[in-house]
Amino acid sequence: MELENYHRLQQDGKMQRAVAERMVCGLSTRKYRRAVQSVLEGYGIRKSSVSRHFVRATATPLRALLERRLEELRLVALLIDGIEFAGQTWIVALGVEEGGGKQVLGLWQGATENATVCTALLEDLVARGLDPEQRYRFVLDGSKALRAAVEKVFGSRAEVQRCQIHKRRNVKDPLPQHCRADYDRQLRNAYAMTRYPDAKQALQRLWRQLCDVNPSAARSLEEGMEETLTLHRLGVGPLLRRSLATTNLIESCLSTVRSVARNVKRWQGGNHVARWTAAGLLEAENKFRKVRGYRELKELAEKLHLHSTPQQQVA
Repeated sequence: MELENYHRLQQDGKMQRAVAERMVCGLSTRKYRRAVQSVLEGYGIRKSSVSRHFVRATATPLRALLERRLEELRLVALLIDGIEFAGQTWIVALGVEEGGGKQVLGLWQGATENATVCTALLEDLVARGLDPEQRYRFVLDGSKALRAAVEKVFGSRAEVQRCQIHKRRNVKDPLPQHCRADYDRQLRNAYAMTRYPDAKQALQRLWRQLCDVNPSAARSLEEGMEETLTLHRLGVGPLLRRSLATTNLIESCLSTVRSVARNVKRWQGGNHVARWTAAGLLEAENKFRKVRGYRELKELAEKLHLHSTPQQQVA
């Protein structure tokens, strides 16, 4: 016999929201019953019941995230990176607005972090309102697939900043253990310089040293060197440069996704991974703060506009 009050309790969404909140915070379905033992048995706290509630609670936010409109966002920078679950790679885009706020823009599934998947993500962002004629600052980790996708969708309008931390790792790894710390310190000091000519001169001097010590490390430093200094070239201040010269902003976001999904032992088909990834991204978004140096973002947006090509400015 169906009880009217019990039916209402199941349909009002409170159970789904409660389940989603606890599971995002790290409570597993197996331990859920023990954690809420004071709740009446009829409320439904068995493992299967909790799983069904979580599926319902995360399906709607996932759909909302994938359908977000982007026309109203005054974006200055976009950070793109990937996270892997169950042999699948999810490419995530994070936007930094002119006022300093951050927002998850979208995600796209693929087998690997290849150019086709990255291009599909960027084209999806454009379809949802991202202006392809606008100049943005793209912060990438050095992935050739990401770089190719950005160039394909945005062409010469994209200003790419290569992650300086990834560059330091790539230069340091081929070096002998006893000299890694010294060369990493020199590289870090070069990136800490304020003026673009000084920083570039320091990197070139370090490159010449590495040519004699380890040609592989020298080639790694030379590859994409200019794009690691894009913010220097635009005259961005040290505080904002610390925020946008690396992929730390989006890596911190993806770290929250891993933390949220740490209790999942067996990934299933369908949108199982997508729901958990979206839940983690939205949990990270709830904790977002303005980026350091956000007061300089408006000036950066103006500089990006000034660096447009004459043909783009006429258009």
